[in-house]
Amino acid sequence: MKFGIIRERKNPPDRRVVLSPIECQNVLSTFPEAQLTVESSPIRVFKDNEYQEKGIPISRNMENCDVLLGVKEVPIEALIPSKKYFFFSHTIKKQPYNRPLLKAILEKNIELYDHEVITNSNGQRLVAFGRYAGIVGAYNGIRAYGLKFDIFNLPKAETLKDQQALISELQKIKLPNIKIMLTGRGRVGNGSREMLDAMGLKKVNVAEYLKDTFNEPVYCQIDASEYNKRKDGVRGNKADFFKNPYEYRSNFFRFAEVTDFYIAGHFYGDGAPYLYTREDAKHPNFKIKVVADVSCDIDGPVASTIKPSTIAEPIYGYDPQTEKETDFKRPEAIAVMAVDNLPCELPRDASNGFGEAFSKHVIPAFFNNDENGILERARMTQNGSLTKRYAYLQDYVDGLE
Repeated sequence: MKFGIIRERKNPPDRRVVLSPIECQNVLSTFPEAQLTVESSPIRVFKDNEYQEKGIPISRNMENCDVLLGVKEVPIEALIPSKKYFFFSHTIKKQPYNRPLLKAILEKNIELYDHEVITNSNGQRLVAFGRYAGIVGAYNGIRAYGLKFDIFNLPKAETLKDQQALISELQKIKLPNIKIMLTGRGRVGNGSREMLDAMGLKKVNVAEYLKDTFNEPVYCQIDASEYNKRKDGVRGNKADFFKNPYEYRSNFFRFAEVTDFYIAGHFYGDGAPYLYTREDAKHPNFKIKVVADVSCDIDGPVASTIKPSTIAEPIYGYDPQTEKETDFKRPEAIAVMAVDNLPCELPRDASNGFGEAFSKHVIPAFFNNDENGILERARMTQNGSLTKRYAYLQDYVDGLE
């Protein structure tokens, strides 16, 4: 089985890669029957010579590879027919902008495996960049707080080498006695928590957060069961919420009344209530002034997130009264950091973490007859057709949705 690591061709450029040089070496030592070739790239965070130093050949031609590994969508003109491809296709939710891509994949008889649906038998994702989105998102949010109130000016995350460099910068600053709310206890939320803990911030429970005052900055991390409640008054739980989201309403406003800085690291599912609405943000008791929306659902559960921001321009202002964008430094504005490709700012660390998971969970499936069904669950297309699991996308492909 010959694997090829392809060059990222989508704009804006993405410097991440599925397998780092060290991870390539690990794959080859674990599976001697595997072969690996890396397509030459001028933008990849790991340079061509870093692969060559580990004995991994560099090529400009991927035609002789069986399985091609990428991160972002492959431009239609660069797709090689009749190959197996791994990348984030951004088609499983019928995203309109990528319909031509999925159509081309079928026409070119490509077997597509989407990183987003590489799961275990319980449906839990096995490979993801979420932790690194949380890490960078927390850093960027704290940077936004400093810029809004002119109290410190952290360097951009993209200019720093790795997570430890981000932490070193955070440890140089002093936050005022603010309350920080963090939603989510998954990869994203826990990635953000790593950064708050690295700053030495005090973690408090819900009761303390809501009622007490502090002489230092503090944070509280909550999940869906703490910011939603059942409409019928019956005590709910996280499992019930995910099963029956329509039965719940948001209970988040009580946190918004005491929160200065909010990090949104939760997963938002269809049918779930919004955490706060545009009307909530208009309320005189709504206190949040800085939002780091790592989850970045536009016009969704975090009402102040009206558009994604970019690595080049990561912060914009939201005026709650006009519901329009404004200068984030204006007193009435909520400063919003909603970069939708945060792991790109930490490409080396993100690639290392992703590659470790990919070589642990996915590569073995090619050599053990897919005994755990990992490839089967992630395979979206085969023999020019959608697989049974993804047949719901047929109307989307046909342009009927």
